Amino acid sequence: MLHIINKSPMTNSALDSCLRVAQSGDILLIEDAVYAVTSGNVFESRMREAMGRFNIYVLQPDLEARGFADRLIGGVSSVDYGGFVDLTASNKSCQSWL
Repeated sequence: MLHIINKSPMTNSALDSCLRVAQSGDILLIEDAVYAVTSGNVFESRMREAMGRFNIYVLQPDLEARGFADRLIGGVSSVDYGGFVDLTASNKSCQSWL
């Protein structure tokens, strides 16, 4: 399953809910959710721990738009819009966490 999160973990609980409830799959962080996978933030250790259960991806254009392209934590894969489509097509289902 592809889990899509678009809200900042600093202002919304969607990422926490996903990590607590989901068992496995791919997580794609888009829009303001990209802050969760930048080095030096309060969620960095949580995201590193989640990498044991999930493949974690970030939408590169959203990371770049926020000026954090150089702060992506190791182990997170960045994808462009085509990669977003590929992730959607390669997973049997998608869940957007609100």
